[in-house]
Amino acid sequence: MTTPQEELLPTTRRALLHRIAVAQAEGRAPSLVASVVRGGRAVWHGTRTSVDGHGPDETVQYRIGSITKTFTAVLVMRLRDEGLLDLGDPLEKHLPGTGAGEATIAELLAHTAGLAAESPAPWWERTPGTLRPELSDVLGEHPLLHPVGRRHHYSNPGYTVLGALVEEVRGASWEEVLRDEILDPLGLHRTSTQPQAPHAGGWAVHPWADAMLPEPLEDLGRMAPAGQLWSTTGDLARFAAFLVAGDDQVLSAESVREMRTPAAPAEAADVLDGATYGLGLQIQRRDGRLLVGHSGSLPGFLANLSISVDDDVAAVVLANCTSGPLLGAVGADLVRIVAEAEPRIPEPWRPLREVDPAVLELAGQWYWGTNAFGLRVTADGLLALGPLTGAGRRTRLRSNGDGTWTGLEGYFAGELLRPVRRPDGTVGHLDLGSFVFTRQPYDPASAIPGGVDPEGWRGIR
Repeated sequence: MTTPQEELLPTTRRALLHRIAVAQAEGRAPSLVASVVRGGRAVWHGTRTSVDGHGPDETVQYRIGSITKTFTAVLVMRLRDEGLLDLGDPLEKHLPGTGAGEATIAELLAHTAGLAAESPAPWWERTPGTLRPELSDVLGEHPLLHPVGRRHHYSNPGYTVLGALVEEVRGASWEEVLRDEILDPLGLHRTSTQPQAPHAGGWAVHPWADAMLPEPLEDLGRMAPAGQLWSTTGDLARFAAFLVAGDDQVLSAESVREMRTPAAPAEAADVLDGATYGLGLQIQRRDGRLLVGHSGSLPGFLANLSISVDDDVAAVVLANCTSGPLLGAVGADLVRIVAEAEPRIPEPWRPLREVDPAVLELAGQWYWGTNAFGLRVTADGLLALGPLTGAGRRTRLRSNGDGTWTGLEGYFAGELLRPVRRPDGTVGHLDLGSFVFTRQPYDPASAIPGGVDPEGWRGIR
């Protein structure tokens, strides 16, 4: 149950119901279920179905397809955090003999390893996994279609390889590791590799007639880490909350944030669409907001998980049809409806617990050349640097404990900020990755690269 403060307004709930009702009717889906997450918990669940009587609820399983990849990516990140591998390691170091060993683990996670999109024929989604018992059967004779690391090319075999990597390092099956390290700790008890009642059946809907055909249900075998899982809107709502805040039982907030960070060079079409890929997560811009998550599909099923971290709103949408409703658009709309109708209420402003005079001295207005910047000391102990007017380079910076600071994002990510002090101990200027920031534009008392004209500022003569 939710408290009154957490419940959605009736008008919001009706708008959500209307959106999924339109999606189910126009997309001709046998059933469609959805949940909305806010503040780390599910606050709304809706369902539409063509079957008379009780419709599916948040405990009914649907196949979630490639959302499985995000689970596999979490397992790999756990190995990294435990020091058992590095994301920059070539695959060959841990899993030799695949034919794709020059690709790094990070490139596999981001679909930039140059691998094919699919395994060799026959189509793996509608045939038994027993046809592909070995990695060589999944990868084929020539695994690489593109230069490693040069382009984003979505690859299902790539995540099969990552699943095999997990098995090799852990010494246990992907399914066992998944259950022990993610499903049980997060309480995802209705997520499984095989369907568990109650679950939806998968259907193909005729494109030119209101008629249906049951889709075959295949065990994907080796391909399981790329798309095997069944889950519910209830479980995926909890998983969405984890992908926002992390959980120290599974993966830290910092590592989850790393997964949400773009890691792949975008294709030209992706740039136009505002889409890219992180480490096991799709990233896209819709309706002016950044959404992370993943879509999924297998014959008979569609799935989507969309999260706006800034709005603290997520949506899960599942349907049991091969094609029809565009669940990515539906998920984005559910997020937008809540975010716009009931904007996130910010936490109360609170001052710093302690004020360090040496840090406070850095605050205020600075100039890089003639560009005016403001430097603020924030309550979380960071520095925030940004232009005072218009767009420009901005970043937050973390203290290194020795008087220097490291940029966390944007152009200055990883760059060192060093306050340069005068003989009397006061700060003369800031050096940020060789950029000199002064209290006045081109301050002649500071070490300006190239020097300052001794005649100073002037008008037209």
